[in-house]
Amino acid sequence: MKASILVPKPIVIATRESRLAMWQAEHVQSLLQARGHAVSLLGMTTLGDQILDRSLSKVGGKGLFVKELELALQEGRADIAVHSLKDVPMDLPEGFDLGCVMAREDPRDAWVSSQYATLADLPHGAVVGTSSLRRTVLLRALRADLKIEPLRGNLDTRLRKLDEGHYAGIVLAAAGLKRLNLRQRIRHIFEEADMLPAAGQGALGIEIRADRQDLRDALAPLVDENTWLRVAAERAVSRAMGGSCSMPLAAHATLTDGVLTLKAAWGDPLGNGDLVTAQATLNNPVHASAEQLGEQVANSLRQAGAHG
Repeated sequence: MKASILVPKPIVIATRESRLAMWQAEHVQSLLQARGHAVSLLGMTTLGDQILDRSLSKVGGKGLFVKELELALQEGRADIAVHSLKDVPMDLPEGFDLGCVMAREDPRDAWVSSQYATLADLPHGAVVGTSSLRRTVLLRALRADLKIEPLRGNLDTRLRKLDEGHYAGIVLAAAGLKRLNLRQRIRHIFEEADMLPAAGQGALGIEIRADRQDLRDALAPLVDENTWLRVAAERAVSRAMGGSCSMPLAAHATLTDGVLTLKAAWGDPLGNGDLVTAQATLNNPVHASAEQLGEQVANSLRQAGAHG
C-alpha cells in the first residue's frame, strides 16, 4: 500500500463561514486527517457574503466568494481553499490552480416549498425566489406566468425567507440540502430535462497555489476523475461563452461507459425568445478533449443565437 504523502506542516483550509461552507471544509479536513495530515480551518467572511441587497450578476459575480480565500493562500495564511465548484470563476488568477475535484453530490436543482409539491402546482403569477440567472431563464421556460424575485443569502437565510412567506417556493441546489441533512425540505427534484444544472454544481473543488506540488500530491487520493472530466467539459462551455458564473447558462455532463455527453442551455435574461440548447458526445475523454467538447458545444450555442 502506498504511503500517504505528508505535508511538512499542518494544512490550513481557508473557508467561508456559512454552515454549508464549513461542512465542506470539515469534510475535506476529515478526509485528509484520515490520511495522516494535521489540518486546521481558517474561517473567513467574503465580500459575496456581505453584499446581500443586490444580485451577484450586478456586483461582480460569484468570484466575490473566493477572492478573500485566494488572498489568504497568496499571503501564506492558508494552504488550500475548499469551494463549491459552481462558485469558482472559469479562469483562476495567475498563480492559482485547482488541485483537486472531488466526487460529486447530486448536481440537480431542488424545489422547496411549504405549500406546493411541484412547480406545476403553483397558481398563476406566484412568486418564486432565486437570484440565479440560469434558474430564472429555465423557470420562465417552464412557467412563463411566474414572478421571479431575487433571493440572496446563505442556505439557512434563504430557507428562513421562504418560511416567513416571502415566496411560494424557492429553487436551491439539491447538493447543499443533502449535505446539511435537510432532505426533508426538498419537495421535488427537477430532472435535467426540465432544469439543466449549472457548470460544476454539486462538485467540490480545492484551490491551491500553482507552485504547491506538495499539496497537489497530498490531495491526489481525494480526486474523483469521473467528476473532474465532467466539470472540465461543463466549465469549458462557460469559459468559451465569456467566463461569467452569473451568465444565464446551464451546462451539465455525464460520463457513462467511456462516453462523455455534454448538454447546455442558454436563455435571454430579458425573456426574449426561447431557450437555446446544444448537445455533443465524446468517446474516451481526457481533460484536453473534454474541454474541446465544451468549446464545441459553446460554439453551437452561439451559432443558434446565444451570447455572453
